[in-house]
Amino acid sequence: MPTPPTDSAPRTSPSALPKDIEWRLPRHARSVGRARTLLREQATSWKLPNEVTETAVLLLSELMTNAYRHAKVPPGREIRARCILEADRLHVSVTDANDTLPTPREASPDDEGGRGLTLVEALADKWGAEPRPGGIGKTVWFELQVPTS
Repeated sequence: MPTPPTDSAPRTSPSALPKDIEWRLPRHARSVGRARTLLREQATSWKLPNEVTETAVLLLSELMTNAYRHAKVPPGREIRARCILEADRLHVSVTDANDTLPTPREASPDDEGGRGLTLVEALADKWGAEPRPGGIGKTVWFELQVPTS
């Protein structure tokens, strides 16, 4: 009986989970909660520690809120949220169609908002913002260390 041909490429298990996922959401207030839910579900499937998950969900919520509230763009533009899990870190980014790069500001005690990027700055291991290469808009991102077992 002939031997079946072999591939040199490694085969992945059908149950292998992606380590890079992106969601495209409408620029709407409801998308903030939807992004939190999607990240929480993905973090569970990746078996991330609770502390990393809760911090990532909070910081994603802040970036999504900024993209929804402050990115003054034509109707129909989407917000993209992307999560990449590497061996020891989680990279989360939010992309919108506005070119204005955000900067943290000092909120007074009476301000109802203005603390989102301050939270990101305080809780993330790294964060940044840059124009989209070759495109319209910007990407704001953060990274969190993931403890290895």
